[in-house]
Amino acid sequence: MKKYQFFKVEGDKINRVRRHCPKCGPSVFIAEHKDRFSCGKCGYTEFKSGVKKELKPEKTQDLQLKQKQEKQKEEKIVEKPKDVAQEVKKE
Repeated sequence: MKKYQFFKVEGDKINRVRRHCPKCGPSVFIAEHKDRFSCGKCGYTEFKSGVKKELKPEKTQDLQLKQKQEKQKEEKIVEKPKDVAQEVKKE
């Protein structure tokens, strides 16, 4: 978007078409997205009201894989002390 498209000249007055960032001041405009307004300079974000954010449901295969990985991590944690105890008995 060109800079001249951010302003509208009406007679002797210049009006800003876009909103400005409340943190950075009137010199920085806020970008308008589908579901939010955000400042590219400081990261300030306002979400538009009435727009629901749709979360993608996780696939059952992904959930099962995560559960298996968690069980494997738990088993490894439990197995390590057993191995250490067996090595101590052998010596």
